[in-house]
Amino acid sequence: MRDVSIIGLGPMGIALARALLQRGARVTVWNRTREKAEPLAAEGAATAATVAEAAKASPVAVVCVADYQATHRLLEPGEVAAALAGKVLVQLSTGTPQDARSGEAWAKQRGVDYLDGAILAVPSQMGKPESTILVSGSATAYRKSKPLLEKMAGTAPYLGQNVGAASAVDLAFLSHLFMGLLGFYHGARICEDEGLRVADLGSMLADVAPAIGAMIKQDGNVIQGGAYYGSESSLDTCARGVEIIVRQAREARIDGAIPAFAAGLFKKGVAAGLGDEAPAALIKVLRKGV
Repeated sequence: MRDVSIIGLGPMGIALARALLQRGARVTVWNRTREKAEPLAAEGAATAATVAEAAKASPVAVVCVADYQATHRLLEPGEVAAALAGKVLVQLSTGTPQDARSGEAWAKQRGVDYLDGAILAVPSQMGKPESTILVSGSATAYRKSKPLLEKMAGTAPYLGQNVGAASAVDLAFLSHLFMGLLGFYHGARICEDEGLRVADLGSMLADVAPAIGAMIKQDGNVIQGGAYYGSESSLDTCARGVEIIVRQAREARIDGAIPAFAAGLFKKGVAAGLGDEAPAALIKVLRKGV
């Protein structure tokens, strides 16, 4: 009997398996293309010929494939579900909270202890202090898999029995990441137009990241508490600032789609009478979905 089975050897699955092996775990791996398992076998992993064989090999099975639909196709066959009965299944494929709830329901029907997770890192970071795996779902599944999770990532916080929590926080994080990247890419075009080094902009933003983080933390507290007055800035001030970015894009003849989108949201906030409130009051517009 091995400690853990990794089902799916894309770049992240390989990184998870390698982090476990490097920390002394006994690992079984399976992948549709067996050639991907060969380097891990050379490092000490056992290879399974089928998904059912991988499920039988360990008390904990970790699935890391493209999405929940791919997971379902792999685990649905009767022999696989039977092999997982009474064991822990940790789902680390990306999906929505509803995907997580569906996965939990499937697992409960088959006597499988289910934990849903989300990885907040890239493959090269796995096993290092900066990597995080968020998990939610069965408390017993978390207790059984915690030592393994902490070998795969620097931290593995448990978000509670609401199985959709990990996925929700993951998507919230990705919303911030992707929107922030879009802002950076537009800023890169501003710098290029003025003959400035984009690399210097990247370095500057990395240096001021703690200050930006403090602003985000404050906005989180404002939204949670519902106290939108008394801010050092206002939604109206921010709206005016975004309009200047839109005007600069027009003057420089660069694509203004990103600031125009932001300006549209801020205009809705001002039109709704929120101009004197904190910028975080824009959440009220987003709640209405208009």
